[in-house]
Amino acid sequence: MANLFKDLPADLAEEFSEILGTGNEVRIERIVSSGQSSPPGFWYDQHEAEWVVLLKGSAELAFEDQRTITLMPGDHLLIHAHQRHRVERTSPREKTIWLAVFFSE
Repeated sequence: MANLFKDLPADLAEEFSEILGTGNEVRIERIVSSGQSSPPGFWYDQHEAEWVVLLKGSAELAFEDQRTITLMPGDHLLIHAHQRHRVERTSPREKTIWLAVFFSE
């Protein structure tokens, strides 16, 4: 058995991601951030949908359509395939822990 809040990387120069499980066209990842954001001008444009829940910390996502969403623990959302988005910020004061499920729509 594992715990999503245990064995976190000590120093995070970059966002940390690990695959927790995979299956037919699905992937589950734990993502840990500590003040990271997407590089200027960078947009995620994924070929798969992503359901993400913020478990700890805080984050702000921006979408190409000018929407900005602030996430707090327990908040979750579905990002459709090719819905361009970026991470504007994650909390620099505590580790931000995400659980993401990627799948074909």
